Amino acid sequence: MTQVKQKLLIIEDDPGLQKQLRWCFDAYDVAIAGDRESALAQMRRHEPAVVTMDLGLPPDPDGATEGLATLRAILAMAPDTKLIVLTGNQNHGHAVEAIGLGAYDFHQKPFDPEILGLVVKRAFYLHALQLENRRILMSEVESPLAGVISRDGGMQRLCRSIEKVAPTSASVMLLGESGTGKEVMARALHQLSPRASNRLMAINCAAIPENLLESELFGYEKGAFTGAAKQTKGKVELAHGGTFFLDEVGDLPMALQAKLLRFLQERVIERVGGHEEIAVDVRVVCATHQNLKALTASGRFREDLFYRLSEIVVTIPPLRDRTGDAALLAHHFKNKFCAQEARPSLHFSKDAMDAIEAHPWPGNVREMENCIKRAIIMADGPQITAEDLGLGDAARTDMPVNLRQVRDEAERAAIVKALSRVDGNIVRAAELLGISRPTLYDLMSRHAVRPEGA
Repeated sequence: MTQVKQKLLIIEDDPGLQKQLRWCFDAYDVAIAGDRESALAQMRRHEPAVVTMDLGLPPDPDGATEGLATLRAILAMAPDTKLIVLTGNQNHGHAVEAIGLGAYDFHQKPFDPEILGLVVKRAFYLHALQLENRRILMSEVESPLAGVISRDGGMQRLCRSIEKVAPTSASVMLLGESGTGKEVMARALHQLSPRASNRLMAINCAAIPENLLESELFGYEKGAFTGAAKQTKGKVELAHGGTFFLDEVGDLPMALQAKLLRFLQERVIERVGGHEEIAVDVRVVCATHQNLKALTASGRFREDLFYRLSEIVVTIPPLRDRTGDAALLAHHFKNKFCAQEARPSLHFSKDAMDAIEAHPWPGNVREMENCIKRAIIMADGPQITAEDLGLGDAARTDMPVNLRQVRDEAERAAIVKALSRVDGNIVRAAELLGISRPTLYDLMSRHAVRPEGA
């Protein structure tokens, strides 16, 4: 297979030097330009990483005015371009000026093909290195979903769904038990959206008394009620241009459900005690641990509001249904709270890990976090024991299905469990499973298991 040549632009108005330079750089895909206009056209067309140029370009072939202007234009168009200036002995000052403007290097005429070749080669190498460094830095920027720690396939698919939905304007309903991470997902939806530079305003419908909830949502005018000493904006209005997160929407009183529906339809609000309609542009995300369809059937939640809020529905699985995540999260919270409480690194005993994996975690991730923090504080020795955790026994069994499916699921579950137990250490996981490292890597690839979390 033929290797694609790197693109090199040579800016030179002398036909003889053009031919000599093209011959000198036959290892590259060379483009030639003789003046500023053609040089900029070649830059737009080929986007070369490296450019060599003579500062003496028409209409000022004996000076450097046109060459320096071309240099400025190229660097303004493509700042990462490595630009090598070719200059005569008498034009050393112009070469220094070019370096000050951002040129990568300069080389004197008459040029030595071998030395100039090395300078160009180094320029291509440095350009590639900078691109790779930028790519690595970008990949290391913490994603809004970096706080979601999981090896479970379903949870990883959920994260991909959040990434797809976030850039849209659709209203999103987050469903899941208490403590599963609905607020984490709501914040990720905001931070991954075009509205990320604006505010995310959140309100918990279950935490605010019914008689105060309307004013919290929509604000109030001065004198609207006793104690309303000044005009106050509500959470919806404060979220203008951003995202409004309505937590525990299943607890929203019926009277406010009608007002929220009107807002979703008209995208205008009225403050309590006011008569002016105020246009508000927000993306609405809501969450609940309740079964809204059952509430709708019983008449406790408006059906039309339910469909307005649930353009996209994302269901977050409970911790007990996330294969391997209990042990994975236990290690994460152990490391976090050991550092936070200034304790030496602790380790889970076997009985502690057995208890963690057997416990159903009805309070999900929130319960896990509190449990591990308590255990870190209460542990006396270098190990966290089952007694420190204070968890009861719980047996869990899986229903067998198709034989091949049982085998694949059991194999994947064993790999995930082993990796979780040893906090992602491949060597120790292979030892636990009784297989070689290459075999473990093959199995991880086949079952789409990664050594780190989501």
